[in-house]
Amino acid sequence: MGLELPSRRSAGQYVGAVRSGNLVFVSGAGPVGPEGMVTGKLGVELDVEAGKEAARLCALSCLSALQETIGDLDKVTRIVKLLAFVNSGPGFSQQHVVVDGASSFLLSLFGDRGAHARSSVGVAELPFNIPVEVEMIVEVVG
Repeated sequence: MGLELPSRRSAGQYVGAVRSGNLVFVSGAGPVGPEGMVTGKLGVELDVEAGKEAARLCALSCLSALQETIGDLDKVTRIVKLLAFVNSGPGFSQQHVVVDGASSFLLSLFGDRGAHARSSVGVAELPFNIPVEVEMIVEVVG
């Protein structure tokens, strides 16, 4: 799809991903675009479409950490689970629609291997005032 994976930096004392057997647990990632880190609260500074794009960027960052860990994204046999946190203003209740940005992106990349279980959680704040944070559990071979 002509995508470039962003470089990742941990914001604390943890690694981007940990492999245990055939599962890789990818740490939560925020949205980093061409202009840098995306910030803002859904329903306040950002609308649903901006949130969906932020969620897509989070998934792209997760894939970067995954590739660093397994070497080749062709080893992915299944995106098992996404957990997403949405920085939500008062009354904002479209977290599931925002996180569809990440889910749709993964389905477009991996097809049936990208179909996953998911949780979308609204929170009052996220680190650095990012709008969305996404983590993944991924099944791999080799």
